[in-house]
Amino acid sequence: MAERCMGCGGLFPESDGPTHKYMLSVPGCWQAYGEVLAREYEDALLFSRSHQLTVDAYAIQHPGESADRRADQSVWLHFASLHRILGQGGSQRDSPALLKKLAGQPFPTPPEPVENYALTVADVAAADIADHPTMVRQWAEAAYRARRNMCSEVERLLSSL
Repeated sequence: MAERCMGCGGLFPESDGPTHKYMLSVPGCWQAYGEVLAREYEDALLFSRSHQLTVDAYAIQHPGESADRRADQSVWLHFASLHRILGQGGSQRDSPALLKKLAGQPFPTPPEPVENYALTVADVAAADIADHPTMVRQWAEAAYRARRNMCSEVERLLSSL
């Protein structure tokens, strides 16, 4: 039996497993994310080509309760990283430093996505390993597009650095 993730909308096998502390997902989604991360950690090339996009895409597709400061901050920071990479042509290697610079900022509750997510971690987990970097990029682009209503606020934040 499958259950729909309340974060990304993907379908995952029902499970009683763990989930993240503040990112909302069903256990099967969190498990699929762990499998995708394991694939990247096991291959240095996959890691360098995909890891930051993987982390960013998952985080912005799985906001937490708006009363949790960490949940709001996570969506904004990871969207800023995707904006720098996908919207401005930045490097994934520069994202950790960017996230660190922005982390001290106060963040409002993120707006709802403007569209459903065309791809989720379920699509990446199901893809052949040879297609992993391409699938991760497409997933990140889909997540970024769905939250494009955050661009102007992120531009303001980035210009203040």
